[in-house]
Order: sequence, then structure tokens, then C-alpha cells
Amino acid sequence: MEANKTDAAQRLKDRAYGLFDEFRNAYRQEWLRLENNERMYRGDHWYDVPLTDVNEPRPVTPVIQSTVENVSAELMDQLPEAIIRPEGAANPRTAKVVEALIRRNHDTGGYAVEYQKLIHDLLVGGYCVQEVGYDPAANMGLGGAFLRYVDDRSILFDPLSTDIQEGRAVFKMSLKTRQWLMDRYPDKYPLIGDDPYAAADAPRDEVIQGDRRDCLLLLEYWWKTPTDREGIFAVHMALLCGGVVLEDSRDVKPQGYFAHGQYPFILTPLYARKGSALGFGVVDLFEKQQRYSDKLDQIVLKNAFMASHNKLLVTEASGFDEEDLKDWSKEVHRGESLNGITWFSTPPLPAYILSYVDKIRKDIKEESGANESSRGNVSYGVTAASAIEALQQASNKRARMASARLHEAFRQAVGMEIEVEREFNFYLRPVIIEEDGEQKQVLFDSAMLTQSTPNGQGLPMEFYISVKAAKHTPFTAAAQNELMLQLIQAGVLAPEDAVELMIFEGSEQVLKKMAQARTRQATQS
Repeated sequence: MEANKTDAAQRLKDRAYGLFDEFRNAYRQEWLRLENNERMYRGDHWYDVPLTDVNEPRPVTPVIQSTVENVSAELMDQLPEAIIRPEGAANPRTAKVVEALIRRNHDTGGYAVEYQKLIHDLLVGGYCVQEVGYDPAANMGLGGAFLRYVDDRSILFDPLSTDIQEGRAVFKMSLKTRQWLMDRYPDKYPLIGDDPYAAADAPRDEVIQGDRRDCLLLLEYWWKTPTDREGIFAVHMALLCGGVVLEDSRDVKPQGYFAHGQYPFILTPLYARKGSALGFGVVDLFEKQQRYSDKLDQIVLKNAFMASHNKLLVTEASGFDEEDLKDWSKEVHRGESLNGITWFSTPPLPAYILSYVDKIRKDIKEESGANESSRGNVSYGVTAASAIEALQQASNKRARMASARLHEAFRQAVGMEIEVEREFNFYLRPVIIEEDGEQKQVLFDSAMLTQSTPNGQGLPMEFYISVKAAKHTPFTAAAQNELMLQLIQAGVLAPEDAVELMIFEGSEQVLKKMAQARTRQATQS
């Protein structure tokens, strides 16, 4: 029995490291691209240009950095929220409880911070990755599902597949110190050997370079195996380090790590890349414009430096001493002939060069979706929320496209998160919901998400609840509320009906108080 287990671990190790070698070789150019994009974002892109003159200027105008941050701000305003709705004859209260549970998970897990990191990777690197899992230590030991950001430099998908769920495996990498491994795997730590991958493959900070000789590369290896049901696969996970299998999920859950049978990662590309599941980002599209813009700035600055130091040409026949002419404190200089002295000034650059530099920067902003209107910098006396929103909607098409991709990825991730809660939650967890204008504490039980067909087959979640991602931006909410007020003034809607359609926190409490006021008036009359 022990020999069989050892043979299985050896086969697992051989297959995992064999695939990892294949994947990492395919990703070498991708890692260089991601590193280059981060440098472009930071404005550190002169590093690969040979230095011909130690005094030459190397200006950097952060056009791409400004563009990314402006679009990021636009996307942060559209931070998605999970909206859970009942399907068919399902219990509406179940949807409310699940929605409250998911929002609690995102609040405690700090999803807003994770979302901000996702936006950065999406715009700069061209794709972002989030992981769905279950943390038994969350909520003071009650457990809870999570959505987490994954650094795009720390994960490898099958380079031969355009759909990550169809890939042969997924690798997630992280650097761990020997002490970290010794504390968590004391029995297996003595078997861990030298790690040839530690320095080269682990994601590193390009600014802070610490001593990594004490670190080893921990591999999180995900793969799928077929089941008895046609077309259905089981997903498994193993942890490997230094040629040793530290954990194998099949020891605890041989039927599969997750019941949903999917890799627990959601990949979101920004601009599609043919033949790959990955994508291109803003930097890839506008890198050349940024480099040309900074090169033109260098030419302009060189010209300005040269023009600020006019040269004095002195011949031997002039009879003037060069050092004497350099002394600007003297009022009298002696020589033979002024014909031997000539000022040589640098001619100014054509005016069209300066206008062209400005044009390149404006083109980057306009084409990337970081223009004035998308940032709310409207003029001509535009003050109505609906008008501002209309201008923004017309100008930020790229930002809206990115937002649509992020929202769809969020919807998929939340659906997977609910499946994880249904499978792993073992405790009754209290959540707060609103009913009839009042806040009530109820208990979430995973049994709420368990329904079966007459033959005993479990129903997928989508059969009785649906997940949507929604977020009203401040201008969208203001425009909606402004419209409702206009309809009240026109007599089209009653105040109660308008409040139901308005977007603001506490609307249910307002409706409750309005109903109470009507009851008091009816009693008094």
C-alpha cells in the first residue's frame, strides 16, 4: 500500500514538473512582455536604449501612466456588486440571504482592493486573474468563500489552449522561505532538495530586490481527470516544492477538490490575442506612441540645451585669447581683428515638431478612452446629471468595454463562489437582510442551495437563482433620480412610486415611513 502511494506521488511529481517545464518555456516571452509593460507604466522605458552621451536628456512624460490611472478611476466607479434573484417558483428569501452572504464575503475579504489590483493588471498587462476558493479560517473559524486577485506573473495556463478550462493544467507560483515550509510541513521538509526554479520563475518585485537564496518555489498544481459521467471532469490540486509532493487533494477528496469540476480561476482579457487565452493591454497598443513622444521631447530638450550655450568661434588670426574671452567680468578685451570672432547659435526647431508632440499625447488619451469628457471635465455650462452622463457615455467606450468584461467575469466568479459555499459551508452563519423596510438577522444554511430532481440528481444553482453584476455610477444614479423628480412634478408618478424607482440607500425605510404616514392620516380622518 505504501509502495503504491509512493509510486503515485512519483508519477504526480514527474507529470507536474514536466508540464511546468513546458509551460514556463512557453511563457518566457510573455514574462518579458509583462515586465516591459510595467516599466512603460512606471516611465522607466529608457533602460533598454543605449546611452550615446552621458549628458543626453532622457525625458519621460507619463502619458500611459496617466491614461491607465484615468481609466482605472472610471472602472473603480463601476465596482460590481452581486445581485441575486430567484428563478421560477424559488423562495425569494433564499436569494436575499445568499445575496447578503456574498456581500459579507466581499466586505470581509476586501474585494474593492482586489478589484483595484485586477484593473491594473487588465489595463497594463492585458489580462487579469481572480481565484475563487474557500477559507475555513475566515469569519473567526466559521469559514467563508473568497474572491482573490492573482498576480498575472505568478500563474501559468496551458499555452496550447484558448480556454483555460480546457487546458491540461494550471500552475500558481509563490516564493516561500525555508522557515515557512518547515513550520507547515515538518515531516516532509527534510526531503525538500535544492530548487532550480526559485530565482528565475517566482514573481518578483522589480524595485525591491531582496535576498532570495533562502526561498523556494512553491507550486500549486491544478489538473483534471475524467469521471464516470460523460463530459464531466473532476478537478484536483497538489502542492509541490523542491521535488517533493507536500499535499495531494485526492487524499482527502478523491472525487474532486470542487464539486463544480472547474479550475477555480477566472481569466479576463482586455483585447483579444489570437491563438491564446491571454490578451493585450493599453501599454501594448500605445507603447510606440509613448516612446516616440519621449524621443521627440529628447530632441526638443537637446535643442534647448544647445541653444542656451551659444558657441564662440575664434581664429588664431584674431589675436584674442580664448580664456580671456571666457571671463565675462572683464569690460575690455585686447586683440587684433574682430573678423576672426564669430558667434555660432543653434537654429530653433520647426514649430510643427512641438505641435506634433502635443498631438501624440492627445491621441493616446482620446483613443484609450481617458479623454476630458470621460473624466467629467465638461464645459459650456453643462450641469445636469443626465447631460453629463450622456457625454460620458459617448466618450468612454473603451472604459465601458473593459467594465463589461470585468462585470461578466465577476458574475461568473460569484456563481462559482456560491457553489463553493454550498459545498464547503458547515455552520449556520448570521447575515442581515431587509424585509418590509426593516433589517432582520437570519441564518444562512447551505441546505438552502440544495435542491434535487425527482430521481435524486442535484440541480445546478442556475435552476433556482440567477446572478447578475450591477453597479450604478454616481452620474447614473443622479440621472435616474432627476428623471423621477421630473415625473413627479409632471404628475405622471405618485411620490411613493417614484421613490421605489429611485436609487439611494435607505429607500425601503422611506417607503415604510410614507406608508405609516398614510395610515395615520387615514386614522385621523
